[in-house]
Amino acid sequence: MSTTTSFLAAYDEVLAAKWPAGTTHAEIPTPYGTTRVNTCGPEDTPPLVLLAGGGSTSTVWYAQAAHLGRTRRVHAVDLVGDAGRSVAGERPVRTVADLTAWLDAVLDGLGVDGVVVCGHSYGAWIALHHALHARPHRVRKLILLDPTQCFAGFRPGYLLRALPMLVRPGAGRTRTFLEWETGGAALDPTWLRLRCAAAGFPSARPVTGPRPAPEALSGLDVPTLILTAENSRAHHPARVAAAAARLLPHARTATIPGATHHTLPLHEPAATELNRRIEDFLTDAR
Repeated sequence: MSTTTSFLAAYDEVLAAKWPAGTTHAEIPTPYGTTRVNTCGPEDTPPLVLLAGGGSTSTVWYAQAAHLGRTRRVHAVDLVGDAGRSVAGERPVRTVADLTAWLDAVLDGLGVDGVVVCGHSYGAWIALHHALHARPHRVRKLILLDPTQCFAGFRPGYLLRALPMLVRPGAGRTRTFLEWETGGAALDPTWLRLRCAAAGFPSARPVTGPRPAPEALSGLDVPTLILTAENSRAHHPARVAAAAARLLPHARTATIPGATHHTLPLHEPAATELNRRIEDFLTDAR
């Protein structure tokens, strides 16, 4: 069985084993290729769009799909060019403007507006940039989970530990890195097999760049929730929270006890607290 075939089989296994019954999927055409979106929840409820961190795929949101999908139409997106079932087109995603245009095309394809966008890690970076560039009222609320390169930089030690996995991707290196960052947390074995298989999946070089400018952040008129992981090794959570509170006029911050960067968003008991915080923010009228 080829690497890609093994990966896709593991992807489908996570959807079948972990996602709610009745989950559907759509292939959304965009100028940058076809984007896979996994969807659950009542059709007549408000839309919640989920963007995973790099290499995690949309399937990582199964704990949120099961809980938040009771009262929200949950759309979990495979990042174009990353591991997953999205298929990159002839036009590559090379800039932040490309990323925001891609996400706009996905939202157009889903037929949704005034959405809540929630991103984790790199997905949070994309979500924040999209909110800064989106037309007014396209994003109603924004949720950023342990956001990287948004309000503070990476810890050097995190990058050093990640380097072997980035230079020579492989399942063993991925597993070793996740064991280190999560402190050996017992991640769901079905999803972990998929995450390790993603190391061999063809993917494009991710778009990266500087943190958003302070003046851009100060002008963001979107209610925003920032949830940091108490034991994140990706960055200093307290610095992230302090910078977000200082720079964003409509932000609230909280810390998920016991969580690390890569136990979010799926690992218990952090997932239960994460879901509670998100649900409270979604139901708040502000």
